[in-house]
Amino acid sequence: MTIRDILPAAGIKVIAAASSKKRMFHDLADMAETCFGMEQSIVIDALLERESLGPTGVGHGVALPHARLPGLHQVCGLFLRMKKPLDFDSVDRLPVDLVFALFAPEKAGVIHLKALALVSRTLRNEGICNKLRANENTNTIYTILTEANAAQVA
Repeated sequence: MTIRDILPAAGIKVIAAASSKKRMFHDLADMAETCFGMEQSIVIDALLERESLGPTGVGHGVALPHARLPGLHQVCGLFLRMKKPLDFDSVDRLPVDLVFALFAPEKAGVIHLKALALVSRTLRNEGICNKLRANENTNTIYTILTEANAAQVA
């Protein structure tokens, strides 16, 4: 599995800021509806439910919100870069500006965990994160994410 398998080029957005974590989940839900035909309210509820188990801010300005959703047939993802970092209750208490959301089928099992590990590994790379933060062009961001992953696979 590669990031190209789960992240469509249209699944990337750069926004100025989000006023709250819930508002950012609304932005992700809007993207999920556009890219994958998911119902916004189901996406928001699933992300909030997962977040209630513990924050998905993994540190160093990165968050990996994820949820299992009914009706999905494969793991899919979205990437959001915020120009103004958002307080996300991250493990290191730093605000978040890079968000990679993952959505998996309800019974995805191990494939969901593999996708989460793949994205986590990619966004733990400080060089990749610096490049993502230095770019606002969604095509460039897509290339950075997919090429970084391709290099890890090779």
